[in-house]
Amino acid sequence: MKTYKNCISCFYQQARESARIAGANELQQKRIKDDLGEVLKRYPMNECPPYMGRILYKLVSKITGVKDPFKKIKMQSNRMALKLYPELKKKIRKSSDSLLTAVTLAIVGNIIDYGAKHSFDIDKETKAILNPDFDVHNTHRKAIFDYDAFKKALDNTDSVLYIADNAGEVVFDKVLIEEMNKKVIYVVRENPIINDALKEDAIICGIDKVARITSSGCDGPGVMLQYCNKKFLKLFNSAQMIISKGQGNFEALSNVKSRPIFFLFRVKCDVVGRHLGFQIGDIILKSNLR
Repeated sequence: MKTYKNCISCFYQQARESARIAGANELQQKRIKDDLGEVLKRYPMNECPPYMGRILYKLVSKITGVKDPFKKIKMQSNRMALKLYPELKKKIRKSSDSLLTAVTLAIVGNIIDYGAKHSFDIDKETKAILNPDFDVHNTHRKAIFDYDAFKKALDNTDSVLYIADNAGEVVFDKVLIEEMNKKVIYVVRENPIINDALKEDAIICGIDKVARITSSGCDGPGVMLQYCNKKFLKLFNSAQMIISKGQGNFEALSNVKSRPIFFLFRVKCDVVGRHLGFQIGDIILKSNLR
């Protein structure tokens, strides 16, 4: 997916927010804004938005000297999501189609995202999940939901390459992995970038008990193949089925047709919404071959 002109304001918003979280002073904030403006003058709009995100967050880290400004937020997200785990499992057990419920919950968990322009009320949405009357299948609009294709692909494979998105959201991924009952390789980010999941987040959330954890080698907010390591590329190019979580991974991988990818995410910005023809908040299960 290319970058649209409306993405530019979002880049500035992300820079301001990450600078604030990193504790940047006024001089540092001005330098971040000025340096970002210089980068944008030469920015290739045919690149995906995570390409700019990779540059942006490195810029903030370099100027502020804070390598992982979202670390505290990630730990809070992990703790919050782990508290939800028993309720998520209960909803799956009570479901008439446990796999469908696990898939839907995994997508609903994509609300935990501090890099999106339109963030959701995480407290409100997680409290809703804890409500015994909460119906995960009727609460959210399924704009596109290739569940039959997903289920068929899962039935025809022995292993899944699962590309993670955010810390905390990892717990929602875990319940889907447990329900799929397949050999899973779980892919996290190489270095800190926004609140994206690292290996330590995956371990805290218990992924090491249900899957093998590896890194893509990519240090951007989306798996851009040109920045991935050889180990991951070998796994990617031989994968029978790939699950790609989150909007950033969709933006980075949406043009890839060489491997069967299923994108699971919530629409979080107007640009992606218009690109797909959907609304902010819609839940997406989309095959790249559709």
